[in-house]
Amino acid sequence: MKGVRFWIGNARYIALPQSILPALVAICYAATFDEFRLLYAIFALFGILAAHLAFNLFDDYFDYKKDSPYIRKQLDAEGFRARLGKCDYITSGETTLRKLLQTAVILLVIALAFGTIIFLKWGMGILYIAGLGGLLGYFYSAPPLSLSYRGLGIFVIVLMFGPLLMCGVLYASCGFVDSTLIYLSIPVGILVANIAYVHDVMDVEPDKKVGKKTLAVLLNNYTAIYVFAAIFNFLPWILIVAGVALEIIPMAYLFALLLLPHSIYLFYMLLQFKKHPERTFRPQWWMQPMERWEAIKTAGIDWFMIRWLLARNILIYCCVIYIVVMLAVTC
Repeated sequence: MKGVRFWIGNARYIALPQSILPALVAICYAATFDEFRLLYAIFALFGILAAHLAFNLFDDYFDYKKDSPYIRKQLDAEGFRARLGKCDYITSGETTLRKLLQTAVILLVIALAFGTIIFLKWGMGILYIAGLGGLLGYFYSAPPLSLSYRGLGIFVIVLMFGPLLMCGVLYASCGFVDSTLIYLSIPVGILVANIAYVHDVMDVEPDKKVGKKTLAVLLNNYTAIYVFAAIFNFLPWILIVAGVALEIIPMAYLFALLLLPHSIYLFYMLLQFKKHPERTFRPQWWMQPMERWEAIKTAGIDWFMIRWLLARNILIYCCVIYIVVMLAVTC
């Protein structure tokens, strides 16, 4: 079995902020209640991280079985912009498909162990939340449902990384959920889904070839594709304004609107991807962090990663604003 660093790297740890930040938001919210138990919040956080890495590996496993990596390389050779690098640790012979599956199962068992500890503390509620999240995470790529191959993956992500994840952490920390956090979790879930949708917009042609019917592929029309890109980029801020107007959440959450220019620029870069695919963009100071940028350029995927990383960073910034607001309101 390969080492821990090898598997964490290939399980796309770069995507962990998509689960860590929503979980930390939920922990900060839970900490405002007398019932808060820090130890169980930590158990929930580690369980979520293990599950996230496991589902990323399952995604690679089922993608590989559909010959997705080879099709992407063929497309790249034919002149299409296809994102390379996915599953390259298997195609290169560094490990085997069997070991990949074994590692994914081990990580999932670790997540289940943390979930069991929380169940013993608070009861059945965590089983319903984590059970639904686990099924959606596994069948995101796995047959017979293969939700990400049927245009449902984006909506699964909204639910998994928004309401299910954040309410699960609140339940693990306090033994209950409440409507305010549910509302706050919806913009977060949409921002996480936006990261995946940015990915899907740029991978339309490779996904068509591999038979992966993402939402972008099913729309099959760039006007409709960009309408949904606008929804995923701007709906979170509309929901926050509406939540404040309806007095569901405090006015301080309007600070999240500071990120609106970031969303506008990301949407602009997505438009340019179709209109002027040859145009390159360089990271600006306000886009940071964009780690390992020189290595990304050398690998020839800077056209992909600058958009993906900005989408990820918008999520990070939003969650940080949420946390600061929660701490300020509590104090």
